[in-house]
Amino acid sequence: MPSGTLKTFQYLGLTFDWTTIISTSMAFVLVLAIVIFLSRKLSIRPGKRQNFLEWTIDFTNRIVKDQIPTAEGSTYRLYIFTLFLFIFVSNQMGLFLQFGSDSAQIKSPTAVPLVTMTMALITLMVARFAGVGKFGYKGYFRNTYLAPIPVLFPINILEQFTNFLTLGLRIYGNIFAGEILLTLISGFALPSDKLSSPLSFILAIPLELAWQAFSILIGSIQAFVFATLTSVYISQMVTKE
Repeated sequence: MPSGTLKTFQYLGLTFDWTTIISTSMAFVLVLAIVIFLSRKLSIRPGKRQNFLEWTIDFTNRIVKDQIPTAEGSTYRLYIFTLFLFIFVSNQMGLFLQFGSDSAQIKSPTAVPLVTMTMALITLMVARFAGVGKFGYKGYFRNTYLAPIPVLFPINILEQFTNFLTLGLRIYGNIFAGEILLTLISGFALPSDKLSSPLSFILAIPLELAWQAFSILIGSIQAFVFATLTSVYISQMVTKE
């Protein structure tokens, strides 16, 4: 392929997408930089940065406490905090950092279904690890798939599959739709008819700002929902029916 058109590459028989790799890596770097910046020079009398970090940690800890009131909840506080922060940053990236070339782009990682479905799979695996750790393999199977009565086994299997789909597709649908609409508004600002460009550009500015503000709210809500549902699924695995 000619230079500038290669969006994917092969490695060990697997296909990798440059946009997904670059966007996800950038989200990781941003989260790491934010945490390092906020946690510098910690003191007994916290400043604004430390206060914000502590508020965020308290916020995610309350999510865990509300959904996992047992002692197991403290084990997953750091995971929920990291998950919430990564999803929040990933959701906002497409609003401010969406750029690139034909070969690779920077966009919200959560606008890629592979990323959101992978996070959903990790979350459900963590929940199952918690259930096996609490009850053992037999107890986990009985509590998850045979409760409250064994005849519900097929329905419980279907429920686990639908949990996986809805957890990953919900956030993907919201973020992907938001980025598509932003792209449409940007295209409206630069139509092919040059005579109408100034008017279209002026009209597009408030639309762009309004939708960006709304998208920030949606991205924040989706990060909260994902963290909450993760806590709910873990709670279901460690709570005896």
